Amino acid sequence: MREAVIVEAVRTPLGRRNGKLKDLHPVVLGSMVLQELLKRAGIDPKLVEDVVFGNVMQTGEQAVNIARNAWLTAGFPVETPATTVDRQCGSSQQAIHFAANLIQSGIADITVAGGVESMTRVPMGSTVLQGPGNPFPPELLETYELVPQGISAELVARKYGIDRKAMDEFSVRSHHLAAEATEKGYLRSQIMPVEITNGTTELMDRDEGIRANASYEAVSQLQPAFNPQHSITAGNSSQITDGAAAVLLVEKQKALELGLTPRARVIAQKVVGVDPVLMLEGPIPATAAVLKQAGLQLKDIDLFEVNEAFASVPLAWLKETGADPDKLNVNGGAIAIGHPLGASGARLMNHLLYELERRDLRYGLQTMCCGGGLGTATIIDRQLD
Repeated sequence: MREAVIVEAVRTPLGRRNGKLKDLHPVVLGSMVLQELLKRAGIDPKLVEDVVFGNVMQTGEQAVNIARNAWLTAGFPVETPATTVDRQCGSSQQAIHFAANLIQSGIADITVAGGVESMTRVPMGSTVLQGPGNPFPPELLETYELVPQGISAELVARKYGIDRKAMDEFSVRSHHLAAEATEKGYLRSQIMPVEITNGTTELMDRDEGIRANASYEAVSQLQPAFNPQHSITAGNSSQITDGAAAVLLVEKQKALELGLTPRARVIAQKVVGVDPVLMLEGPIPATAAVLKQAGLQLKDIDLFEVNEAFASVPLAWLKETGADPDKLNVNGGAIAIGHPLGASGARLMNHLLYELERRDLRYGLQTMCCGGGLGTATIIDRQLD
């Protein structure tokens, strides 16, 4: 069977809402990460046969196939096609799946996957608020009492017996781990510095939302964000963020022919559907499904990346799977680093790949919850023989 291997991965630093990346058009942001990806790999852009990018708010500056627009803005060949995927928060993880599938099926030898989202410039909900109409017709709402994700996060917390204290403590852990990883340089290799000009010029080379001084005392004082009787707050939720990330995938033998170094192979991928009301518990069955597909057990996995959309998501996942918490989000997650929707899947893959390499470990599993009741999961393997 043809194998899809990752030969390069890179991301921008993530900017907080109205932060340092706010003046960058999302198409430009996407083009920058594409340029850096191929520059690092040292390959001719003409060799890329398809580009798959994730993006969630596909309107305004992110409309009309942002993947293609970013590729062209990067100055790359018009002959290379590109498409944009919306699997909600799992969009760029799905982009990696599709890009790997193109290789595994024999359709392509070299593909690019990634994602971009400027939540400052194209805010969450823009696609609904601008209309026309409502994406949820009465026929759907008669069957499912759909709720905002913040309410779903509370429902998940209650179902799995996770209290406010546990969520706040987990959130502080995320900030502290991300701060430590930043200070020790663990994230440096995956982040491409971005030049920011705003009166003066500076080089942004670290994630903007990390709070090294985060404390339980401070986080526990925050008020509920969605319902005054609930326990979901801004402190135990992911941050609204701007950013882009990308991965270069190549058929294994083709990579060797080109003198490229395979860093990991994509060995399993699954997407599952769950109750769209309890939409955020998707990572639990997705993990079981992808392990089964790979013929592995939970104990075989060396590192896990579970997207921290809300603290209740990875905590429910830990409780249900029984996974080792010391293997989970070891350099922090979206609560500290940020969650640029359509770019987050590729951001998680960067974290997973680089940390497996740093620790010289083998298997990594990435999983995400997605709006509408979906769970995505991917397993990569650094052993290539």
